[in-house]
Amino acid sequence: MFDGEKIHVSKTKGKVSDLENSIHGSIKGSLGIGHTRWATHGEPNDVNAHPHLSQDGKLALIHNGIIENYATLKKALVKRGHSFKSDTDTEVLIHLIEEIQNNENCDLEKAVRLALNEVEGAYAIAILSNDNPDLLIAARKGSPLVIGIGEENEYFMASDATPIVEYTRKVIYLDDGEIAVVKNGQLNVKTIKNKKTTPFIQELEISLEALEKGGYEHFMLKEIFEQPKSIYDSLRGRINPNNLTFAMQSLQEYENKF
Repeated sequence: MFDGEKIHVSKTKGKVSDLENSIHGSIKGSLGIGHTRWATHGEPNDVNAHPHLSQDGKLALIHNGIIENYATLKKALVKRGHSFKSDTDTEVLIHLIEEIQNNENCDLEKAVRLALNEVEGAYAIAILSNDNPDLLIAARKGSPLVIGIGEENEYFMASDATPIVEYTRKVIYLDDGEIAVVKNGQLNVKTIKNKKTTPFIQELEISLEALEKGGYEHFMLKEIFEQPKSIYDSLRGRINPNNLTFAMQSLQEYENKF
C-alpha cells in the first residue's frame, strides 16, 4: 500500500483473515496491490508471499504466472551484485526491472516493457513505485488480467471479475502482450512494443450473488453442488424443455443422496 509518502508492505502465509489480523487497519492509502498467490517457487511462508520488492525497496510487484527462465535471469543478476530474499521467480522480475531502469536511465514504464521482452513464461503483474505516487503499471501474457473502471478516476485490477463487480461493472480485459498504465487518474493501454491501443470497455452482466460462496464453506464445494444447475443452464434452449426439467429433477434427486 502506498500512503502518499512510501510503500508499506504487509504479507503473511495463510488466509486473508490472517493478513487482516496482522495489519489491524494500520495501513491507509488510495493506491495498493495485493495477491493471494500460492508458492510456485519455495515453501508457502511470509518471505515468499507477495508483494516482492526491488533491491532498493522502491518498487513493489505482484505476479500471477510463472517466469520460466527466472533461474537464468537470477544467476546473471547475482553476478551483477543483486541479492535475493525469497525463492520466487517474482522477485527476480522486479530486480530485473529495477536494473534496466537504472542502466537505461528511463522511466518505469519503459523499464517494464524492456524487462518483459526478456521474460519467458506467463505473467499478470502489477507494479507500484515509491518515486511515483500516482502511477500503477500492469501487464499480462498468458495469465488473465481485468481492469475495472470505477467512478472519479478509480481503477481496479484483478485476475477475474469476482472482486471487481462489487464496485463497477465496466471492465477491460487486457490482451496478451499489453501493458496498462494508470497515471494521475488516467488509463492508457499499450503493447510491450510501445504501440498504443484502444481498449474495449464492456459491461458485466453477472450478479454479485453468483460470484459469492452462497453459504458453502468454499468455492469448490459450491461448484460441486451447483453442477445440476450448470448442466440445466447449458442445455436450456437446446432440447425439449419438458425433458430438460425431468433431467434437472433427476440430478437434484441424485445430489440429495449425498
